[in-house]
Amino acid sequence: MPADLAVLGLAHSGLPLAQAATANGISTIGYDPDHATVADIGAGRPPGDAPLTAAEVRRMLAKGFRASNDPAVLGRVRTAVICAPTALGPNRAPDMSAVRTAARTLAAQLRPRTIVIVESSVYPGCTEDVVRPLLEEGSGLRAGRDFHLACSPTRVDPGNRAHGYTAIPKVIGGLTPACTEAAAAFYGRLTKVVRARGPREAETTKLLETNYRHINIALMNEMAVFCHDLGIDLWDVVRCAETKPFGFQSFRPGPGVGGPGIPVDPNYLSYHSRSLGYPLRMVELAQEVNERMPRYVSQRAAVLLNEHGKSARGARILLLGVTYKPDLASQEGSPAREVAGRLKELGAQLSYHDPYVHQWRVAGQPVPRADALYEAAAEADLTLLLQNHRVYDLQGLAAKAQILLDTRGASPTGAAHRL
Repeated sequence: MPADLAVLGLAHSGLPLAQAATANGISTIGYDPDHATVADIGAGRPPGDAPLTAAEVRRMLAKGFRASNDPAVLGRVRTAVICAPTALGPNRAPDMSAVRTAARTLAAQLRPRTIVIVESSVYPGCTEDVVRPLLEEGSGLRAGRDFHLACSPTRVDPGNRAHGYTAIPKVIGGLTPACTEAAAAFYGRLTKVVRARGPREAETTKLLETNYRHINIALMNEMAVFCHDLGIDLWDVVRCAETKPFGFQSFRPGPGVGGPGIPVDPNYLSYHSRSLGYPLRMVELAQEVNERMPRYVSQRAAVLLNEHGKSARGARILLLGVTYKPDLASQEGSPAREVAGRLKELGAQLSYHDPYVHQWRVAGQPVPRADALYEAAAEADLTLLLQNHRVYDLQGLAAKAQILLDTRGASPTGAAHRL
């Protein structure tokens, strides 16, 4: 047996799984069709926006992990986990092409008694209706009889040191009870397991979790606009509400919602439900609210400039933080690019600073990067905080900046204009 585990797709969910498995002594190989991804990992570098550091990748390699774009490495492994990326297509329908490709690739190498698990974010029914037929047709084997098939959706929170892979229980739904137990035996080597009734229940668990966050962020974004119009300090309201020990969980507004899970997963569920004759109206409304925030932020910036006797046209605006999450390099789904595009349409002259992004383009045009942060803030007519990386001293920046608009509520009270 060349490996206990094969991970198909080495990105947001695949690499953290491979890291956890390798650290726990599970012989692991990674498969990714992208040559650059495999080359980066082989050289000890995290590929693209992967949520691992170079040191973590090197430690994985030192413990025996290896990456390959040769499908032959998938043959005769005990467990294969599909972590292929998913996204929305042009018509906002879920794009399962990478998941299908991974399933076909695995099917050609599949052997009896293999445990196959889907971790990719998929709509309810995908494991049974899409992945299963591809595996069976390509291998000549039957799921639930010749090999085990289950879904265990990713719960990775990139950059969250308090809740790493092994600290988060895994929800598992197998095609048969035996499939569930086989997958549970694998994940039980890494973390606690929670058994769902089947693949559809496991898939929908992920969507419920994502929708819950999506809807609550939308509520806070609406409250941010409401409180600003009434002259109420939303951040003080949140601080007070957080003291209630039951019935309230704190969420924060912001310039938009980014990441691989938030703008994609809710639409899987609402897209699939339309075939039943009705939409998930709450989810769709939440998306409408969250998608309005980049426009609102750019309008707030223009109003602030006007209040200080300046026009957005020709104004020098410094954007701080263009990634979707603090202290990570990933820009997937980040609202920063849309905010920047709208400010450019207003005629603003943009620059940006982000310790994790060394080159940045908006509408195909490069945006100048500010190397001297405090000097750039002092020269800019408006400094706009879009992502609060730990390196930012907001008290010091507020003292230097002519105007500081904080969309994350991270600056000290009275130090800046807050969303």
